[in-house]
Amino acid sequence: MRVHRSGTTLAGAALAALALLLPLGLSGTATAAQDPGARKAPPARGSAYMGMGVIAHDGQGAEPAGGASLLATQTEGVDVSSHNGNVDWSTLWNSGVKWAYVKATEGTYYKNTYFTQQYNGSYNVGMIRGTYHFATPDTTTGAAQADYFVNNGGGWSKDGRTLPGVLDIEWNPYGATCYGKTASGMVAWIQDFVNRYRYRTGRDPVIYTATSWWKQCTGNSAAFSSTNPLWIARYATDVGELPAGWPYYTIWQYTSSGPTVGDHNHFNGDYSRVQALANG
Repeated sequence: MRVHRSGTTLAGAALAALALLLPLGLSGTATAAQDPGARKAPPARGSAYMGMGVIAHDGQGAEPAGGASLLATQTEGVDVSSHNGNVDWSTLWNSGVKWAYVKATEGTYYKNTYFTQQYNGSYNVGMIRGTYHFATPDTTTGAAQADYFVNNGGGWSKDGRTLPGVLDIEWNPYGATCYGKTASGMVAWIQDFVNRYRYRTGRDPVIYTATSWWKQCTGNSAAFSSTNPLWIARYATDVGELPAGWPYYTIWQYTSSGPTVGDHNHFNGDYSRVQALANG
């Protein structure tokens, strides 16, 4: 016996089919808004900043005892980049922040558009300051990036107020975590940068990294532990495990949610030790 479907039944079936197709969008793939797990588009080149991958990869716990206040053997500092815009340096200074690092460059294609306000502003309120370079080992050689850094604000002078440059080497915000390099290839790239920076400035650069990234992307190399001061990223109550070879950290970035400027750091020593690093 033939069954005749009513117009209402057919319309309902059509609506159900349409409902199945809508989440896929016109392209047939789920949109980011509809699927929170969908891959996000990479940020614009040049927008990377120190520690931008820490929470996503290592998480964020409670801050160390005392929060952003100074500890007996620690000296408070901040790091900034263009995403911070014009920084209120007077407020930071009055809150006890005594030193700062400013992003100067990234790869061989980007210079911080707020560099002058941030670098000169920190100096003018009395801070000891320095600059950092966000490394992109998949774009050019380490030596080329060291040259670009030094030529665009990353140099050093023995004036008592200038800290040595920093190589910010961490998760790739634009693609593959280890920038497409093997562990040995990454170590060689870092060595290329370090050697060139030392040749240009006479100083060994500070290395900023996170232990989990360092293990994954350098094979937990100890090649730099005797020459390059360590700046470790870990947002927790203690600094945790350090990369191989380094018996202690020089700087610890302990939060990205501090007052005035998010990224706050403890220098492992009193103010005289910050001065000592500046003086070489």
